[in-house]
Amino acid sequence: MPPPSNTGQLAFTLSFERRIYGVSELNAAVQSLFEDKFRAIWVEGEISNCRPATSGHVYFSLKDTQSQLKCALFKGSARFVKFKPQDGMRVIARGNLEVYEARGEYQLIVELLEPQGVGALQIAFEQLKKKLGAEGLFAAERKRPLPTLPSRLGIVTSLGGAVLHDILQILERRFPGLHIRVFPAQVQGEGAVQQVCAGLEHFSLGGWAQVVILARGGGSLEDLWTFNEESVARAIAASKIPVVSAIGHETDFTIADFVADLRAPTPSAAAELVIRTRDSLLEQIAAQNGKMLQALRYRLAMCGRALHERGIDRAATVMHRAITRRAQRIDELEFSMRRSLRSLMEARAKRLLEANRRLQANDLRLRLAHGRHTGQALQERMARAMKERLWQSRKRFESLDLHLRQLSPLAVLSRGYAIVQNPQGQALRSASETGPGEDLSIRLSRGRLNVTVVRTRDTET
Repeated sequence: MPPPSNTGQLAFTLSFERRIYGVSELNAAVQSLFEDKFRAIWVEGEISNCRPATSGHVYFSLKDTQSQLKCALFKGSARFVKFKPQDGMRVIARGNLEVYEARGEYQLIVELLEPQGVGALQIAFEQLKKKLGAEGLFAAERKRPLPTLPSRLGIVTSLGGAVLHDILQILERRFPGLHIRVFPAQVQGEGAVQQVCAGLEHFSLGGWAQVVILARGGGSLEDLWTFNEESVARAIAASKIPVVSAIGHETDFTIADFVADLRAPTPSAAAELVIRTRDSLLEQIAAQNGKMLQALRYRLAMCGRALHERGIDRAATVMHRAITRRAQRIDELEFSMRRSLRSLMEARAKRLLEANRRLQANDLRLRLAHGRHTGQALQERMARAMKERLWQSRKRFESLDLHLRQLSPLAVLSRGYAIVQNPQGQALRSASETGPGEDLSIRLSRGRLNVTVVRTRDTET
């Protein structure tokens, strides 16, 4: 019988040995696992809870029917995404899983984002078209008619290629002696947007040109993307000079075509539209372009992106991770600050409303109006009292006047009596108060009599 083994005892002893991790240590250990197993992975799902930050970073979650994954698209990678991420979009994201130590959560640091079903450029095109259309930049009423016979023409295009040559040749053949000024602008690649906007602004502020042609040869959606940029569209809308858009072939449509005052199917057709009649609008001339140069530029861009993806070393990765995590912390603090500021502003608004209510309750104008109303009421009462007093006084006066008339000695005159007065105006009551030869005045009910006394008698005979 073999001797008993100590393996079980050793396992039992080891099972009680504890390995205690610090929180940061554990997060770092998990991060090392992610770096080994989950780098440059592809994840598909639906975008939800999308939150763009003012810093240029975008935070969202990818979800399916059962779970979700937090994602961060930092500014450096977001600038290569042509469309704007929105809730409900089905996308494919490529990136690295990392631990966000501040909350002990893992998240996907997105480096590349592609829509499912429709290309990124097409989505960006539709998003910008919808936005500018809602602002009225495509409205027909803001389109300006071209002058019937312009003599000064401005052109914004590249000096290389056949586009400018074709335009100048047609203009010379159709209208010799036309004054033309060309603003050379790169129409594709880095710096093209700024140069095109500068050309449009140059002719708009200068006031020399009567019509401006914005021209470029045909190409793919990527080649023509300069004319799908929002800044170019707004520069066309702000131009004081009518702008003719002549971008690509007849089947190529850009945002610049919708904003411009007139769209020409080709650059050559634009040259004909500015100097010919309406009957010639159906004529189309195919524009020549450097397709080989466009393909080479596209190939170089793709190779540069691939080289950039493979050329990031460990030190750059660590530095980038530290910067992006601090940037994410800044965004979180910004969100928190905005919530606190919003709460503070609501509280201040409530206090202001209460103070305004108290101020209105103690408004001096209301008190003056109340005093004015009370004064008017007292004035009306005083006027009524005075009228009543006058009425009573008048009534009393009339009563006294009537009584006085009844007691007046003059009242008996109307019944045939008379009042005899001496020269001093005194009424005589007896014959003894006068003598012969004295002049007397007799007052009747109507009129007076002047008499002379002949004789007197004291008693009635």
